[in-house]
Amino acid sequence: MAKIVPKKTAMREQPAMERTKNFNEVPYGYSEQEAIQEAKRCLQCKRPTCMQGCPVEIDIPGFIDLIAQRDFRGAIKRLKDKNVLPAVCGRVCPQEDQCEKLCVLAKKYEPVGIGRLERFAADWEATQGEAPVPKKPKPTGKKVAIIGAGPGGLTVAGDLIKLGHAVTIFEALHAPGGVLVYGIPEFRLPKVIVYREVDYLRRCGVNVVFDFVVGKTATIDQILHEYDAVYIGTGAGLPWFMNIPGENLNGVYSANEYLTRSNLMKAYLFPEYDTPIVRGKRVAVIGGGNVAMDCARTALRLGADAVHNVYRRSRKEMPAREEEIHHAEEEGVIFDILTLPVRYMGDEHNWVKEMECIKMQLGEPDASGRRRPVPIEDSNFITPIDTVVCAIGQSPNPLIPQTTPDLKTGKWGNIEINPETGKTSKKGCWAGGDVVRGGATVILAMGDGRVAARSMDDYLKTGVW
Repeated sequence: MAKIVPKKTAMREQPAMERTKNFNEVPYGYSEQEAIQEAKRCLQCKRPTCMQGCPVEIDIPGFIDLIAQRDFRGAIKRLKDKNVLPAVCGRVCPQEDQCEKLCVLAKKYEPVGIGRLERFAADWEATQGEAPVPKKPKPTGKKVAIIGAGPGGLTVAGDLIKLGHAVTIFEALHAPGGVLVYGIPEFRLPKVIVYREVDYLRRCGVNVVFDFVVGKTATIDQILHEYDAVYIGTGAGLPWFMNIPGENLNGVYSANEYLTRSNLMKAYLFPEYDTPIVRGKRVAVIGGGNVAMDCARTALRLGADAVHNVYRRSRKEMPAREEEIHHAEEEGVIFDILTLPVRYMGDEHNWVKEMECIKMQLGEPDASGRRRPVPIEDSNFITPIDTVVCAIGQSPNPLIPQTTPDLKTGKWGNIEINPETGKTSKKGCWAGGDVVRGGATVILAMGDGRVAARSMDDYLKTGVW
């Protein structure tokens, strides 16, 4: 039996103080030899528990074994049997809370670097020229409309096009990818990778229509007159604010606006793109999730002198990936934990100039299982700032529910579905991802898409709702 290697093969990355001056991707990825070395750490378990943690059901031991054997083409083919976005998932999927968490090695050592190996296989394919597309199946004559070109919608498209259905994606923006392009910064997920994955789907036969706002350009009912089934994957683009004094001051932004200007509107490519974006010198980012880390790290790269991440719980309770928190710490983000903003103050021109906060302490656990933050009396203090980015969460845009009266929604505007099928209350209509869950992860949206695609295929074949 081969000797167990306790630690993951390290992944090389840009030095912290160098990368804060550019938007280039931080980790460099594995070389062929590093990938083979890491793949050989896999125990090839007879009962691979890692697969139980994968929302899109990838044959994890299978593709890793092929890498270990230096069959990189076979590895990417195995991945693409289940995942239409391997280069994306290898970078942004929270493997540490899913497949890697259930890796047998993780009981005593570091788990196999499943995400790093997935990224390697996809990146290797990109060096081999245009990826081959599978043979087109016999057309079924059925037409499917997908609303939103985000990760969930792209997964549904990839699954259904392989089954012979005609697929059209209607996207409100001028570029595909959804949160992958407007939300996730270039240094975490280069746009060229997203567009490459989408191009693969288009070559498979998926049609993509841009600048098409469902609920305005056409309603769901109008689309259902022309299509046999509809999948709603419009994400969660309605930002939350804290409703505290001063939030209407100039210089206070939602994470959605801040990241969209930087990412989709390419402010990060200044001066090639002269997109208006605030370039604050003292920036406060409110929230403790991945979006907050993205905003804080973006602010540094846009030239901030100091970036404070303000979070009302402790570091331990932060929902962001440990990798993202670690990178933010390395880059110099200042973490103001157990701290809550209570108001913003402006200057004579209504630009934010100060933030009043109160210190918090942790009380008893709340419904989320995390200890509830409780204010400490008379602990208020004031910090000078010139920019605030609020990254505390978001809800689905209400446009589609407002124009589709028989579509049932929950308290926060989320579309309600049967989780086993993805079916909504409206016949012929499925939904998944953030429009159902609120702000969640890319891979969970893809998992929802896979569940819905199976159910949609069954409906298109049988006509039984």
